[in-house]
Amino acid sequence: MDSGILVLRLLVGLLVAGHGVQKVSRHLGGRGLEGGAEEFRADGFRGGLLTAVAAGGGQIGSGLLLAAGLLTPLAATGAIGVMTVALTVKWHNGLWVQNDGYEYPLVLIGTAAALTATGPGAWSLDAALGLTSYPLWWAAVALVAGLGSGLLTRLVLHRPAAPAITER
Repeated sequence: MDSGILVLRLLVGLLVAGHGVQKVSRHLGGRGLEGGAEEFRADGFRGGLLTAVAAGGGQIGSGLLLAAGLLTPLAATGAIGVMTVALTVKWHNGLWVQNDGYEYPLVLIGTAAALTATGPGAWSLDAALGLTSYPLWWAAVALVAGLGSGLLTRLVLHRPAAPAITER
């Protein structure tokens, strides 16, 4: 079981971190910090560079912590938060990823919550430091705090769409 949790933690954590790297650099197919800022502006978010740095930093930090199995509930909360914002951006496209839907962020949210519920496994920094096992209620805390922070971010930073101008 521990080897399966390790594989899952590494896969999800490194994907979340890699997604963050793309927001702030030209590595892993990213368009640099300007490209990340442009992406947020195009999605209707305020802040541009600051938003890209915060989102990218949050994804890199939470993803690396999740991959390492360090402070797992905190790592999951961060990953759930940033993926909740991504889910809200893609919500209008429906579920499926082939339509640019929210399937992928939803899978990452569910996996981060599940990793908090199962614990990071024996091959983790949490285990090496004696921080395991986390009580099951931490999964609920991570899920609620992550979803709440993501929705609050959306509420605070997203601009409403400008009304369409009709000619008379």
